[in-house]
Amino acid sequence: MNWRNGCIGAAAVLLAACGSDEEPTANTTAPEAEVEETTPAAAEPETWGFALEEIEGSVQYEYGAKFAELINEKTDGQVEVKLYPYGQLGGLTDIYDQVQSGAVQFAFGSGFLGGTVPESQLFSLNFVLTDNEKTNAEILNAPEFRQNEDLVASFRERDLQPLAIVPEGWQVWSANKAIRTPDDFSGLAIRTMDNRLLRETYSAYGADPTTMEYGELFSGMQLGQLDGNIQPVFAHQEMDFYKVQDYLIFANQAQFIATFMANSGWYDSLSQDRKHVIEEAVTELVPYIHDVQTRLNTERLDIITENSDIELIYLTPEERDAFRERSLPVRDVFSEMVGERGTRLMNTLIEQVENADVPDAAPEQSDTETATEQPEAEAEESAMDEAA
Repeated sequence: MNWRNGCIGAAAVLLAACGSDEEPTANTTAPEAEVEETTPAAAEPETWGFALEEIEGSVQYEYGAKFAELINEKTDGQVEVKLYPYGQLGGLTDIYDQVQSGAVQFAFGSGFLGGTVPESQLFSLNFVLTDNEKTNAEILNAPEFRQNEDLVASFRERDLQPLAIVPEGWQVWSANKAIRTPDDFSGLAIRTMDNRLLRETYSAYGADPTTMEYGELFSGMQLGQLDGNIQPVFAHQEMDFYKVQDYLIFANQAQFIATFMANSGWYDSLSQDRKHVIEEAVTELVPYIHDVQTRLNTERLDIITENSDIELIYLTPEERDAFRERSLPVRDVFSEMVGERGTRLMNTLIEQVENADVPDAAPEQSDTETATEQPEAEAEESAMDEAA
């Protein structure tokens, strides 16, 4: 805890230092004529800090960079957003602590955020969203859900203001054996975040969910401490996880979802104009970041297949249904964990998904059965459109 507080203090000092890089000078009085001729110095831009859970080049980094660009443009240069990629301000818990305390203004929170905002584990539930990634991004960021009073209240109770919900691609299983049925998961040690809902989910599938720090995953799989992993494709490639696994399994069971959030006290102190600028930016970013994550995951899958012999498995609808059935009781676990408010939020999302107008597979291929029937080369090229 002392170390964590030290990180928070260091971040606060770092942000304070962004205000001005001028050295203090002696207090002297200029002649009156000179004072009149002096041109007032331009005001220093206001700086907003944004802590990321991911490294440079990731989906979160691309989101943050575009958000910074939009905010700077929309405020005519009066506001600059400074990004802090993962590791610069500590680990995930440190990031959440710092945005809650106001040491930074913005942060991303994903699966690990469930320890801080239990209701956010809703995004870890399997087989809730549609099979179409663009539709999911639109549902999650529609005012009816993103500004839902139950969602907002669950964050504000923890000094946070939710601003946007960012799907980063399908969560893809990796393993050293083929997985097509729950029986294939039997006894398999698969890494999950320290998130009860994920542990319950993979226990229901028959696996042995195991918590391990993100930075230790590669060696954990290399040494045989873990048999499998759950990540979006870009993470499998960025961290070289695919080099110590034999299969990537696309089940379209859940997307990796991060919530873009602000410190609630700081957000409340903003003028309506500044709040409007933020709202405009996050609205514009919905289609932008969908295209970015699709491109990144597609490119990273190409790198994986070009540089390894890893086998890609796309579950058929019938195979997915077996896992879906196993996942349904976990919704009751979620309700038990979060109470009435979280249950209402879950039911709201399920209802909006059921009522969504999901387009056909084109232009975004999302039918896993169709993917299974494609020639291998073609399937590799379009795999991320189907299952990120």
